[in-house]
Amino acid sequence: MAAAETVGRGMRICLLLLCASVSLPAANYFVTVAGLGGAPEYETQFAKWAQELDHELNTGPEAHVITLSGPAATKQQIEQTLNKVAAEASATDTFALFLIGHGSFDGVDYKVNLPGPDMTGAELAKALNRIPAQRQLVVNMTSCSGASLAVLAKRERVVISATKSGTEKNAPVFARYWVDALHDPSADTDKNGSISALEAFRYADRKTAAYFESEKLLATEHALITDTASATGVRDPKPENGQGLVAASFILIRQRGESAKALTPDKQRLVSKKEDLEAKIDRLKYEKAAMEESEYKQQLTALLLELARTQAEIDK
Repeated sequence: MAAAETVGRGMRICLLLLCASVSLPAANYFVTVAGLGGAPEYETQFAKWAQELDHELNTGPEAHVITLSGPAATKQQIEQTLNKVAAEASATDTFALFLIGHGSFDGVDYKVNLPGPDMTGAELAKALNRIPAQRQLVVNMTSCSGASLAVLAKRERVVISATKSGTEKNAPVFARYWVDALHDPSADTDKNGSISALEAFRYADRKTAAYFESEKLLATEHALITDTASATGVRDPKPENGQGLVAASFILIRQRGESAKALTPDKQRLVSKKEDLEAKIDRLKYEKAAMEESEYKQQLTALLLELARTQAEIDK
């Protein structure tokens, strides 16, 4: 009898541990690299953007934020940092890499300019591919960054470049507006309290274009995005070209400010459920063309009703 009770107690403990592990929130790993400036004004500017990005990302739940700037942003340090993330992260976690600074392209290889040896796009991709997190984001905000798209593109990885090719060599301003997107309420276009990679991309791209127009300058950078493993990025992601779905579901900042701190675990689960439903609705819109109209409407109605019920629970 005692043995049976011991076994039963052991099974209950195992079940409790299993339930606890299932309910653990996924972690978010963010790595920012601010490379060589080449001139004092760029050194200061790149470091400032990296510091601001670090601050914004550290406000999120379960955030693991690592920033390498100035002398610390070496190839060796980047590789060690990415290897550390690869050892710690799990498949259910998310990972994002942000590159700020100068890049170069010799017609064959893209390189991010660093103190000491530069790092090629191929070397970067190799290190990223070791990270088990299935949902990944790479935002390359360096000059010539468009040349890195092809080598970095991968299934379930969102890749954004500040330039459309390796021939746009001027220092981009895209990074300034990418940082702004994380704290400007207007970037949250769907008003759900979080900023997705797609919203940040559209905000930064729009602000960059407006900058060149206001300064009456010829635009020297044109941002691109790909999240379908395609080596060719697009300027305007939408269902018609199949781009943007993964980026829309990649959340950078969730429920910012005091309201986020007040969320109970139950409310946090409801918010996550809401975001999942919104992602399913977005996915359904992308699949509409291949579906019967009646089936599309039926699935859309069911998702909208469930979304409304979830929102009502959140608002209680």
